Amino acid sequence: MSENIIQTAKDIRKEFEHALQASHDSDSLEQLRISYLGRKGKIASLFAQLGRISPEERKSVGQTLNELKQDVTDAFQKTSEQVLSSTSSVEYLDLTLPGELPILGNHHPLTKVFREITDCFRSMGFMIAQGPEIETEYYNFEALNIPEGHPARDMHDTFYVDQTRQMVMRTHTSPVQIHVMENQRPPIRIIAPGRCYRNDTPDATHSPFFHQVEGLCVDENITMADLKGVILNFARRMFGSDMKIRFRASFFPFTEPSAEYDFTCLICRGKGCRVCKGTGWIEISGAGMVNPAVFKYVDYDSEKYTGYAFGMGVERIAMLLYGVHDIRLFYENDIRFLQQF
Repeated sequence: MSENIIQTAKDIRKEFEHALQASHDSDSLEQLRISYLGRKGKIASLFAQLGRISPEERKSVGQTLNELKQDVTDAFQKTSEQVLSSTSSVEYLDLTLPGELPILGNHHPLTKVFREITDCFRSMGFMIAQGPEIETEYYNFEALNIPEGHPARDMHDTFYVDQTRQMVMRTHTSPVQIHVMENQRPPIRIIAPGRCYRNDTPDATHSPFFHQVEGLCVDENITMADLKGVILNFARRMFGSDMKIRFRASFFPFTEPSAEYDFTCLICRGKGCRVCKGTGWIEISGAGMVNPAVFKYVDYDSEKYTGYAFGMGVERIAMLLYGVHDIRLFYENDIRFLQQF
């Protein structure tokens, strides 16, 4: 029995060598591998016969079969590499094809809008101010005339970062105004761009993480007309010279009087459409004259100084500018979306 296995192994070796010489492409090599080295191949069938011979003969016959399998494997691997090398250099190289440009990185659409907004206000004389993203409750609420228990706190779904509820992830960039006024006397003309956090459920118009730009101007004889002029200039700089604005009475604890401001609808240009619900206007954000109560926290003389403050969401501006209807698209890192900008 052992002699038959050894003779069959010799025959398989010769047969494989002839077959290997006749294989010149990847398909024929794959068939050859399956036939000789596969789980049900010819070499595997020889190993299956070891159980039929005596233990004394099994060791020497097994060694012969192992040598056969190793030699066949080595020869197959060498021929496969040669075939792959020749086909890759001949079959897939076409010098007549046009070259492919590498994919280049670009600024994120929110980064582009962020820069446009800051450039616009810089051109109007505003300086950029920064502040911490983790704030005390005093700066985020109290110094902005939002004491504990104030109904306006319900508008801010706050992330608290300690058990005492004294430290928060800032819900707006308005606290930067307090930091600036504490360390600088008027005149002040700043914008405070940055990240904000609110415990909102993500949907098409809300995100727990977003960007905001707050503006503040404090000096003698500042009026609501100055605020409207700045907002109008910004609207026309961002969206076109035909933009109009309107102010609607509203309420914010840190401004008095307060207003919501709207821009001409970007879709219908004021004629009325489904997006603006036929009004011709798109709501942007809030603004107003700085509440004298806020000046008390920073030791400003409200009889001498007046000021205005305004805010806007960067994502809101970007959605209007680019016609994006779902804020979540800005954060999903889908290259198909980002390549459009």
